[in-house]
Amino acid sequence: MTTVPTTRLRRVPLLWKLMGIHLLVITTVIGLIWIAMERIAGDYFMRLMKEYHIDPAVPHRMFLHATTSTLIWASLGAVVLALAPSWVLTRRILHPIRRMGAIAGRIASGDYSQRVDAIPGDEVGELVGAFNQMVCSLQRVEKLRKDLVADVAHELRTPLTNMRGYLEALRDGVLPPSPEQIASLHEEVLRLVRLVEGLHQLAIADAGVQRLRFDTLNLSALTMQALAPFRPRFAQKAILLSTSDLSDRISVRVDHDQFVCVLNNLFENAWHYTPGGGAVTVSIGYEGPAAVLSVSNTGEGISSQDLPFIFERFYRGEKSRSREHGGAGIGLSLVKQIVEAHDGAVSVDIRNSLTTFRVTIPLAAQM
Repeated sequence: MTTVPTTRLRRVPLLWKLMGIHLLVITTVIGLIWIAMERIAGDYFMRLMKEYHIDPAVPHRMFLHATTSTLIWASLGAVVLALAPSWVLTRRILHPIRRMGAIAGRIASGDYSQRVDAIPGDEVGELVGAFNQMVCSLQRVEKLRKDLVADVAHELRTPLTNMRGYLEALRDGVLPPSPEQIASLHEEVLRLVRLVEGLHQLAIADAGVQRLRFDTLNLSALTMQALAPFRPRFAQKAILLSTSDLSDRISVRVDHDQFVCVLNNLFENAWHYTPGGGAVTVSIGYEGPAAVLSVSNTGEGISSQDLPFIFERFYRGEKSRSREHGGAGIGLSLVKQIVEAHDGAVSVDIRNSLTTFRVTIPLAAQM
């Protein structure tokens, strides 16, 4: 196998390239002025001498000598006066770009703490603003990634430890088998299944291999069907479940399985965070050419610090409460991703002690 020799190009700083461009422009302008002076002024001088019947030989040489000397010194002065401020201004413009290059190297090594300062109001300022925003996004994603590793480890460790303890006790005869222990083991298994299934759905969505199969479905019937398994669970916590304005005339074109996933996550979220004796309301209505599904629940609500990130994947506002219910910050992220894949939108509204999630989906006739 032969290798092709590569030529290492000498690195020329951008500052010198820009200064070279400035110098080229300046010398071009001076050259044009020089040519114009020699031709136009020289011809005019010769015509003037002939008009007054004066021998132009000696005065012409003196004129050309004076003109040449003046142009030389004027050119040198123009180059110095033009390049000096150009040097200062160019260095000032390139400083944020150099700073971005240095910070990009630190980002590659895992340091997201640095930012670039720049005077706003021009294209470089906009570039610096976009760069700083990108660094903030990368820092947040990196934090979420680290939190994910810790959260998934915790979510896996807790049920596995419980299952191991029960199984070892059953194996050693410390505890006799009972329906209660089997039910406890089954609950731990379901907890693991929910976590793995959420991660699997998110991985499919990220890979872009998810294919939606659209069908025209009655939104009210679909909602009531998904809500049915949750009714006993709401009743167990003494949560008052009410439905309003579930019109049978509202039809949407959605993927049945994916939209059921949206409904399940919304109902599961409402069940988790509604205290005993609270209330949950599910309603369906119109908003222009779209259907609106609202799920409201009473309770503590979402803090203002967590609200902007509630649909971020793996984001969990109150860690202890989420872990108690086995959540890993995946459900609402999936809701947002699936709804947007249906050309819809999802939002959350907090008023007093009422939290309302609103899902907007285009009507079947508008798809």
